[in-house]
Amino acid sequence: MFYEELNECCPLLLEKFAEVEELLEKHKLNLDRKSYKVIYEGIDLLKEIELKLYNSLNSEQEQKDNVKDLIKLLLAIGYLKTGLLYTDTEELKVAEEYFMKCIDILRGRELEPKCVVPVLATLNQLGIIWSQWSQPEKAKIFLDRAKQIYIDYTDQKNPEDPIDLISNFNIVEKGLSFKQVLDKLYILTLYYLAQVYGALKNHHKSAVYCHITLRLQLEQNEVINDLDYIEWALNAATLSQCFLENEGFTQARHHLAAAYYILEKYEKIMKEKESEMESEVAAAEYERFKHRSADVARCWAKYGLLLLSASINRLVKKVESDETDCNDTEDSQLDSKAEKDSEKSFDDLKFDILMDDIKPIVNQITDAYLLDFDDAKPVFLNIQNWLDQAKAYYTLENHASDYVEIIQDLSSAYKYLSFFEESEDRQAKMHKRRIDILEATVKELNPQYYKNVCRRIWTELGTTYSDIMNIKLDRLRANNDRAEPQALNKINNLAKSGIKNYQFFLDSLDNNSTDGRNITFPPDLEKAALVAYFLLGGLYNKMFTFDKSVQLVNTQNSLNAYKFVIDYCETHPEASEMIKEEFNLCREIVNLLPVKINKLKLELMEK
Repeated sequence: MFYEELNECCPLLLEKFAEVEELLEKHKLNLDRKSYKVIYEGIDLLKEIELKLYNSLNSEQEQKDNVKDLIKLLLAIGYLKTGLLYTDTEELKVAEEYFMKCIDILRGRELEPKCVVPVLATLNQLGIIWSQWSQPEKAKIFLDRAKQIYIDYTDQKNPEDPIDLISNFNIVEKGLSFKQVLDKLYILTLYYLAQVYGALKNHHKSAVYCHITLRLQLEQNEVINDLDYIEWALNAATLSQCFLENEGFTQARHHLAAAYYILEKYEKIMKEKESEMESEVAAAEYERFKHRSADVARCWAKYGLLLLSASINRLVKKVESDETDCNDTEDSQLDSKAEKDSEKSFDDLKFDILMDDIKPIVNQITDAYLLDFDDAKPVFLNIQNWLDQAKAYYTLENHASDYVEIIQDLSSAYKYLSFFEESEDRQAKMHKRRIDILEATVKELNPQYYKNVCRRIWTELGTTYSDIMNIKLDRLRANNDRAEPQALNKINNLAKSGIKNYQFFLDSLDNNSTDGRNITFPPDLEKAALVAYFLLGGLYNKMFTFDKSVQLVNTQNSLNAYKFVIDYCETHPEASEMIKEEFNLCREIVNLLPVKINKLKLELMEK
């Protein structure tokens, strides 16, 4: 009956729409700039259809109400499709005008079965456009409206059977039921809302909408099996990092386990379908799988690193506040920083459909704060394993920058583990392991091409040598014995190695000068450079020697480094705020070192 009415009021209209679809199929096969010609041909055909519909709607001939409603619906679909084509040509303003025409003509009919799909599709498109125009508040208005229309429609009891405009006018992909189409559009609405809330800095709601989107995709996949497994896993792993920012380790672990499980599941699917796929297609998909599996492994490593770091910070704060009477077992259970209310809690963000499947993965690592070495070591070993997985894809030869970040994560893992180690010897060995892997990496890099990467490694090496040196110095002070020459040589060699790496970093800075008053560091390097000078001063000052002339040189070098920091901060006052603690120490030390220098000079003159 519907199509009989359609052909009666608008002869040959379906053929015109079919002609547009043929052009769009050509466009899909040819995505370069030349395809714009095809798009504009489609736009011209749609405008012809719209004109006929508009004339029919406004003709003097009296139309039945149902026919008028039908014509308005078809006109709205024409506007929607025209707007979509204008988005393809990046003419967003024109596209927005056509989308608004679609919304206006269907106003008041949003909950009709034959109207709800084009309305939801159009509101989503308006949300995207206003997001692209960096107006998230405006985008949110359209997306909130789409969300509410979906809720209102699905809450209806026994809604009228829909007319199938979906497959005939290709608003969404074919082969889906009406309910599946609605659900897909709703998932897109929530996905776009997640992006909008992110742009509005409401990270809690952004995370919630991301999670709901992922959950609905899983549930829908049970019915229509169209999930992009790799994309889903990457999104779940990425979302875990949002929870980690709030120390929501329980939620982060759950999402990472889900990501890992989905990737495992997809690997099995790929193996089953490998014989059916073309070799090039299969190779490309395996490459994509390996790439994203490495990314998920890196997210797992970040989880372990942040768990170690958060546990260390918590233990340090407990010592500082003398909270010796707290119940460690009870406190070790991790709670999110978020308030326990429906608006801010992440507690309910679980994938119920996967709970049994991911349980073995979840149980591989704790989500509780770590209290001692026995707690920390399994986390460290997991991190080590995940980073090895990541390195299998992100090799030094093909992905140098990513490889270095992975190496630095491994270095951080050793550093955090050393905090829980009571033996000073084993602490020093862990730092030595950091040095070995960092030096092995930087030796393979050309500083000319990987300057920023090398800078990061040099500063970390300088810090690591300093860490070992401080362990040795603490042992000397604790023993109160006369140090053996061999021990003093070790300390001096550690100091020299630290100095050498800090100097590599400083020499790499463009227009580096020894006068802090005659240089301005780039903003992104300013703090690192000043801290390097500050640490240089400390290393020179801690070296041991019985040769007064060498001691004088070291002390003068130490004074020069500290004075550089003061001179720079006096000519760049804002810099002193970045390194307030170091700056204040520099001012104290430069008042003391000249006395020591004068004393050394006098002693040398008396010889």
